[in-house]
Amino acid sequence: MRWNVHGERTLYDTPWVRLRSLDVEQPDGARAEYHVVRLRDLAVTAAVDDRRRVLMMWRHRFVTDTWAWELPMGLVEDGESPEAAGARELEEETGWRPETMRELIYAQPAAGITDTQHFVFRADGARRVGEPTERNESDRVEWIPLADVPGMISRREIVSSATLVGVMALLLDDARR
Repeated sequence: MRWNVHGERTLYDTPWVRLRSLDVEQPDGARAEYHVVRLRDLAVTAAVDDRRRVLMMWRHRFVTDTWAWELPMGLVEDGESPEAAGARELEEETGWRPETMRELIYAQPAAGITDTQHFVFRADGARRVGEPTERNESDRVEWIPLADVPGMISRREIVSSATLVGVMALLLDDARR
């Protein structure tokens, strides 16, 4: 069943968030106003070392007032590929530069309300190039053994959906190797 969009108007617009009202026709023929949040795409990078550890950041999210471990991530800039954004964010937020990057998984985290796309990459062979240049991102950066990740998820030490999707895909990828 397909919904048809007959029009869209702006309710709120910033460089970060765009709230739109859509005139939609549902499969049964009923027309309705539907609100959609248009967000920029997100690139997430899971850097893995030769000791089967993943590079993660301990950070506070003020919106939910929670502390948790996250993978480095950030918005894909205009004209930038998701892969380049993932490599850039890894270096800016952790001080580690990837040697190789490959797509690990693609996700649409809430396709019923937002159009954002999440591109998650695996980076191998990362090397330290300096201190993080993004000073407001995290309290600490650590290499976490992949074997510890399932317990961290169970204890709610990893709660960001982008990070959850990334580390679960990473665990599946690691099991296939």
